[in-house]
Amino acid sequence: MKATKPLIVLVAGPYRSGTDGDPLRIQRNLKRLERHAFGVFSAGHIPLIGEWVALPLAEQAGSREVGDAISEQYLYPVAGRLLERCDAVLRIEGASKGADEDVRIARERGLPVYFHLEELPAAIARG
Repeated sequence: MKATKPLIVLVAGPYRSGTDGDPLRIQRNLKRLERHAFGVFSAGHIPLIGEWVALPLAEQAGSREVGDAISEQYLYPVAGRLLERCDAVLRIEGASKGADEDVRIARERGLPVYFHLEELPAAIARG
């Protein structure tokens, strides 16, 4: 695979899915997303996770907990906006309506969708 400039890659996967709202399980899901983000960075690319942007915005808007009406106004719309700027999506394993929607939007916009870190193109080394 030809080397490319660093891509901005949205890491999409379960965040709340399968947690029954349990904050510890939600946190574990976020840590899993972040481990994949580390892999994206280690491959020479720029990782993004929608929750990194959406959660602080929802908190500023008055959200008291993940899944409340206020947080719902931010979680999915933020990912949609990020996809306007992303070059690709890394969809990690696990049931997630939100991540499936990210994949749908990415494909609609002609963005590549990867399912394993090893599928990402090599990044051109800088500096």
